[in-house]
Amino acid sequence: MIRFVLLRLLQLPLIVFAVFLATFTLAWLVPGSPLEQGEGRRPPPEIEKAMRAQYRLDDPVVFAADYLAGASGIDWLRGRGGRVFDLGPSLRQPDLSVNEILAAGLPVSLALGTAAILFGLAIGVAAGICGGLRPDSRLDLASQMVALVGISVPSFVVGSGLLLWLGVSWHLAPVAGWGGVGHVWLPAFALSLPLAAYIARLLRYGIIEQMASDHVRTARAKGRSRLGAAWHHAMRNAFLPVLSYLGPASAAVLTGSFVIEKVFSIPGIGRHFVDAVLAKDLTLVMGVVLVYSSLLICLNLAVDVLYRWVDPRIETA
Repeated sequence: MIRFVLLRLLQLPLIVFAVFLATFTLAWLVPGSPLEQGEGRRPPPEIEKAMRAQYRLDDPVVFAADYLAGASGIDWLRGRGGRVFDLGPSLRQPDLSVNEILAAGLPVSLALGTAAILFGLAIGVAAGICGGLRPDSRLDLASQMVALVGISVPSFVVGSGLLLWLGVSWHLAPVAGWGGVGHVWLPAFALSLPLAAYIARLLRYGIIEQMASDHVRTARAKGRSRLGAAWHHAMRNAFLPVLSYLGPASAAVLTGSFVIEKVFSIPGIGRHFVDAVLAKDLTLVMGVVLVYSSLLICLNLAVDVLYRWVDPRIETA
């Protein structure tokens, strides 16, 4: 297990570097300039020339190399100033550094993503158990129809509908902003529906398969109730596909929060990322990509470790 974890941690810089190169290439090729102001206005030529020289915007190779040197801590180790993992200044918000923007927005995005994952697990596990114990019942068919809608309809469409219905018409939640539990539950619920739908379907099929296995039939023959046999004997194996899905699902929730944060005007990283892409703020775009890619790789590693802990028969090498 330790060898597996160390090997994955050694692979992390290489994966993040590959993601950085791919994203930087695409971001650099996008038309426009980070020096443009509102409505296509540009600074005077002499100021633009000085800013291009300052931020190394004339040479993508030099720009990428300088950015990686600061982001990886190499500049700090060489005594060139800055700080460890310095992600540079924002090109469109010169008064703020990328580190400061991320420090303000990351806790908000993590809180929203964590709430969405908890919502998804609670709803998906409940629906999956109900459907797996009573397949083809009315409750099972209803949950499957809701799951199909949750998978098919994008989260921003669901979020917009819930915002208009529960926020504007019924006044059950704030329509925008961030500040308390009341601001969390509605966007988290909208973000969790696709996750809950997939979990419900995976767990339903797993429980149906496990309930037909010999060890569960033996438990039932010894007097275990259907729910008791499912919880104590079928749930562990039936939950394995759900556990393996949680890694990429966490990535989908975190990246899906970009649009949800824009819909609900939540001051998280996703909102800053969307604005940075539209404004071609390269330093902010790359800073968000580096932080999110590292976070998602660590989440996938945690899921792999949990998978091995739940079922020790699985090889992790």
